[in-house]
Amino acid sequence: MPVRIYVPRETTALALGADEVAERIEAEAVARGAEVELVRNGSRGLFWLEPLVEVETDAGRVAYGPVEPGDVAGLFDAGLLEGSAMSTLCRGPTESIPYLQAQQRLTFARIGITDPLSLDDYRAHDGFRGLEQALALSPQAIVDEVKTSGLRGRGGAAFPTGIKWQTVLDAPADQKYIVCNADEGDSGTFADRLVMECDPYLLIEGMAIAGLAVGATQGYVYLRSEYPLAHEIFNEAIARAEAAGYLGADIRGSGRRFDLEVRLGAGAYICGEETSLLESLEGKRGMVRFKPPLPALEGLFGKPTVVNNVLSLAAVPFILSRGATAYADYGMGRSRGTLALQLAGNVKRGGLVELAFGTTLRQLMEDFGGGTASGRPLRAVQVGGPLCAYLPESQWDLPLDYETFAEVGAGVGHGGVVMFDDTVDMGEQARFAMEFCAVESCGKCTPCRIGAVRGVEVIDRIRAGDNREANLALLGDLCETMVDGSLCAMGGMTPFPVQSVMKHFPDDLQRDATQR
Repeated sequence: MPVRIYVPRETTALALGADEVAERIEAEAVARGAEVELVRNGSRGLFWLEPLVEVETDAGRVAYGPVEPGDVAGLFDAGLLEGSAMSTLCRGPTESIPYLQAQQRLTFARIGITDPLSLDDYRAHDGFRGLEQALALSPQAIVDEVKTSGLRGRGGAAFPTGIKWQTVLDAPADQKYIVCNADEGDSGTFADRLVMECDPYLLIEGMAIAGLAVGATQGYVYLRSEYPLAHEIFNEAIARAEAAGYLGADIRGSGRRFDLEVRLGAGAYICGEETSLLESLEGKRGMVRFKPPLPALEGLFGKPTVVNNVLSLAAVPFILSRGATAYADYGMGRSRGTLALQLAGNVKRGGLVELAFGTTLRQLMEDFGGGTASGRPLRAVQVGGPLCAYLPESQWDLPLDYETFAEVGAGVGHGGVVMFDDTVDMGEQARFAMEFCAVESCGKCTPCRIGAVRGVEVIDRIRAGDNREANLALLGDLCETMVDGSLCAMGGMTPFPVQSVMKHFPDDLQRDATQR
């Protein structure tokens, strides 16, 4: 029997040489007369160990990493095919790696385990069980399960998913839509990409369930164009799911229809906002719509539309297959289930960490992240993307929970965690927030379009020592105007990182240019 060896086919692993490692393994096996079966799996999300090579043994998979092409011959010499621990690259049984073992993987239970495009693999690991359950339920019963689970949107607003679905279900219409926001643009985020590259049928299943729940027969995934591999893999997964009867005119012989296709974005951060996304899907310039009407009532092409992001929809199969209570048993307060946290920035062990709501930032950054990559003291962390606050050490022991973070002017958002050591210039980070908004604003409302440009100018004057006190007061007023007067979160949240720097890192903002 050939020895099964797993080498990830995922963007991060590929960028670090996974294709070359796979080629070397095949060539080395041929040269040694060894029989191997090479499986291109998804990533486990342990990016600090990529490329992570796994070997299947009678006792389970054994992991080696990070493996470079030049390491392959030595691994074979050290007993790779037997799962030997003689190599210094051996990490032992994969499931026993502390970084992985300490997680609570519900949504990401399959990534790195299966061949992403294998329907047999997906079904063997409980895939499509949620869809099968949904096909046996009424639309209202499906919505009730999602409500009971406590699932909330895994984005900025954290709106209860079940309530959004209920609104669309109750709206009379001849056509309804499911739209998945896969325009993952926040700094330090990659969880959506991992779903689409490493477990694409999960999102397909979640969207099909959503369609059954609200009576929608057409779904669209709005994918950022910077994810070409996700685009390739997901389109192939759609084709295979259609051929197997999980999509199309007659889902598993039920007589119910759901079609799905991918549409590419064009690199505009503002299209992560749901109404801008809908404008772009309709072939228009991505600009924010006034609300009301809500997309749930008048969304894509004026029809009732569910707009959820990837992680919200990807949580649905677990809820339907295991039950709403099984999901709600995780978490704290009104934040139920698990959160996909993505460790990035100046971090020693970057990657995906799925945990129940309630863990603290300090536990995440120290126990999983291992501190900074530079080895220098950690000074600040930004959670939730470029529109969220920078948190000082005094706030690192807060539990990761939507309400707790909101109380201190912070946000959980999409779960991106970007770490900075003590060399960071927080004044420059504040300036970047305003500059980012100036570049990415859709331009529809004055507070965002003009406020961000003026914000850069005012911060530059403060940092140059030009009438500093008056300009600090002006910056404070400008931030309040943008928060209160902007049409959407682009302008309304841009002041949050600036205000956090003014409050927690004032010296950096006021330091003379000659001292930087």
